[in-house]
Amino acid sequence: MIIAIDGPAASGKGTLGKRIAAHYGLAHLDSGKLYRAVARDILAAGANPGDAKAALAAARALDPAMLGDRALMDSKLGEAASIVAGLPEVRKALLAYQRDFAARKPGVVIDGRDIGTVICPDADVKLFVTAAPEERARRRYLELNEAGSAISEAEVLADIERRDERDQNRAVAPLVRAEDAVLLDTTNLDIDAAFKAAIALIDAAMGQAGQAD
Repeated sequence: MIIAIDGPAASGKGTLGKRIAAHYGLAHLDSGKLYRAVARDILAAGANPGDAKAALAAARALDPAMLGDRALMDSKLGEAASIVAGLPEVRKALLAYQRDFAARKPGVVIDGRDIGTVICPDADVKLFVTAAPEERARRRYLELNEAGSAISEAEVLADIERRDERDQNRAVAPLVRAEDAVLLDTTNLDIDAAFKAAIALIDAAMGQAGQAD
């Protein structure tokens, strides 16, 4: 079983992905960490995130075993990762790993920006998780503030809006809701309520698939 979860930055899809995977006993991949890891390695080498040659080299040398690096969640990597994710060469280089991961048994949950449209277009269940930009900014601001960051909520909102613009308008694998993806708007839901709603949607989708079979 493959559950594909797509959505914009700070929509809650990563947290939901982990909980959904644990609920069904499936492996989980936060595909955004792949791009963050490439961005981390590019910056560590002193290169520009927009340097396609350097980004491709970093993507090809990426060690998936390092995706647990807590440094990947550093707020400073968000903008760089968004730039890296817009490079066709990088997306192509990371495609095989994501599809190989999706082939794991008994199934997987993968969240990102193009899982249901490009990586796993035949996923058994597709969710598109979103929330109003202002709510996403508030959540991210609280996370960063708790971590000791001095960034303002207005700055967080501006960053999210830039990333939305870049994600939605890039030439390759833009962020769009797949035609068969079920929409889950978490604007007015806390994580527990969003999780319950997601499970209900997935169970319903799987039930419908079973009846079709």
